[in-house]
Amino acid sequence: MGAGPNWTKEEYDYLMDNWGKRSLGCIAKHLNRSDNSIKIKVFKLGLGAFLDAGEYITLNQLSIALGRGTVSDYMLTSWVENRGFPIKYKIVDTCKFRIVYLTDFWKWAEKNRTFIDFSKVEKNMLGEEPPWVKEQRKADQLKAIQYKKSPWTPKEDVELKRLLKKYCYSYLELSKELGRTSGAIQRRICDLGLKERPIKPDNHIKWESGELEQLAALIKNGVSYALMAEKLGKSDKAIRGRVYASYKTENLDSVMKMIGTGSWGDGKPVPLVRQDFRKGAVKNDLSRLTRLLLMHRNQLCFDGYWQKDMCTHWDEVKGCTAGESDCDSCASFQRIKEQYCRRCGATIISRTEKHICDRCAEMRKKQAQRKFAVLHSRGAGFEQEENPAC
Repeated sequence: MGAGPNWTKEEYDYLMDNWGKRSLGCIAKHLNRSDNSIKIKVFKLGLGAFLDAGEYITLNQLSIALGRGTVSDYMLTSWVENRGFPIKYKIVDTCKFRIVYLTDFWKWAEKNRTFIDFSKVEKNMLGEEPPWVKEQRKADQLKAIQYKKSPWTPKEDVELKRLLKKYCYSYLELSKELGRTSGAIQRRICDLGLKERPIKPDNHIKWESGELEQLAALIKNGVSYALMAEKLGKSDKAIRGRVYASYKTENLDSVMKMIGTGSWGDGKPVPLVRQDFRKGAVKNDLSRLTRLLLMHRNQLCFDGYWQKDMCTHWDEVKGCTAGESDCDSCASFQRIKEQYCRRCGATIISRTEKHICDRCAEMRKKQAQRKFAVLHSRGAGFEQEENPAC
């Protein structure tokens, strides 16, 4: 097989301009040459590897440059799926690679800057940096100094126990004293099995509208709970509680989607009964339950006589003994009077007069049966003694 046609200047220029930008197959098809001839020419020209020749880097290279190591499942879920990280795909021969264009990365990083620790990123490692990166790098360096991330030392454990025994420090104050985040302090207290707890802040201090709008702005900017606590002057536990009270979740990604471009309170979901009950919103709230029953009485097959189980004028066979057509227009309603058991004091709801509840009546019945059985067995024994021949 002979050598192929000589390369022209136009072909050289096209290869150098598009190497790393267009796929190998696309370049070969445009130049009407084989893939192998393109690779040989690239090697002779010293253009380098395909993935090193474009205005992008692989996702793995980016993760290492950001000080996060190789790509993890958390990064793919938290960054790519939840926050729309701009990844593309490049096919080289039969291999498929995840790549990131640096211009797209800086646009995404500006909106999610709190999820990147720029103190670990070498200056200009990812090309020319936008102006805001300089300020963010300083803030991350101060944060790294302010909050420790190293393992707890025995000396810190002793100091934590000493401060807790004073019963005068909140999570926010302990965070400033120990240089640890509130979450780290809470986990350490559980790990050590300490019974003492930080004092709770005054829950009666209401959030002002300006604070809530500031909280919404921080959430939309992707700020973490620890930084929110610094900016708002509240503990991250208090912020988490306020977020959950409104949006029934502490996941900031979910809350960010609910708020969208609106303000605080927009996109708030309708809480489930179990969510309200867990927070005590409908606990022992019988009036709300009554309203729900009134609203859905037809669905519950109560028909018009939805108060029949509470009225003294209802008969299971005859129906309403007062002659009313329904409970909504009833003027003869009379609530069943509560009675109390003489034995245990339990409340009895009955249209007839009762002095003992059903439970105590059953107990008395069994007691009488046992007594009868004992007496009967004794009587039979006496008869046998009197008549030994039997």
